[in-house]
Amino acid sequence: MPATVTSISIAPVKGMRMQALTEAEVTVDGVSGDRCFFLVDADAAMISATRLGPLLSIMPAFDAGNGRLELHFPDGETVGGEFESGPPEPVTFYGQPLQAQTLGGDYSAAISSHCGVELKLMERAPERPATDRGQYGAVTIIGSGSLERLAKAAAEGGEPGPVDERRFRMTFTIDGLEAHEEDSWPGERVEVGSAMLEARNMVGRCAATTRDPDQGVVDLKTLHHIGSYRRDIESDEPLPFGIYASVSKPGLVRIGDVARPAGKLAS
Repeated sequence: MPATVTSISIAPVKGMRMQALTEAEVTVDGVSGDRCFFLVDADAAMISATRLGPLLSIMPAFDAGNGRLELHFPDGETVGGEFESGPPEPVTFYGQPLQAQTLGGDYSAAISSHCGVELKLMERAPERPATDRGQYGAVTIIGSGSLERLAKAAAEGGEPGPVDERRFRMTFTIDGLEAHEEDSWPGERVEVGSAMLEARNMVGRCAATTRDPDQGVVDLKTLHHIGSYRRDIESDEPLPFGIYASVSKPGLVRIGDVARPAGKLAS
């Protein structure tokens, strides 16, 4: 059986809960609607769920075509709709100085109240995709076999049960692969739906994966369990789990589409 896409996910607001899609337009900057917004703290520095778990309990719903962003809070409050962008302001994004626009309306006040710290919601800078690695890592891939292997390691470590794929905030989950088979894809072109990707390297993991993807509380020793059998895997980033890729040919990807290597990258 061919390997197929079983889930497509985006994070309209970096650090908030993932939004599931049935199909996605993949561009050189990533999936349309992904990481379009991000948060900065009182020092105007980007902040994510690694530092601020309560962000994960906020469910964003973004309609790029209609220019609408809604934030659904766990107490039932909904903030947003059509939004307006303010003037550019200086911020730092992964230490890089950028100019980004603040979103008008009640977004920032509601998020700050929910998280208990001063935060400001920004629209991503047009010159820098908000995915962690920019265009070089515009999309990410994890195989369901890898999730099953991690669940086995977690059970051996005293934390039985399935491992929710949303912990890893990946673009595509692929079924039909052996555990960590996707590790062999960097250096290959990968056809997914009508898009062509260029697999680059493995994704190193941080403490954000230890947080429940709905509530944001730390509830799984994810890094420990990955390290129990992957600590010595050679990678540019520590504790690799899944891969990232650039996009050489934009296209449409739907649930059920085949994902397959399509030849080596040109050297």
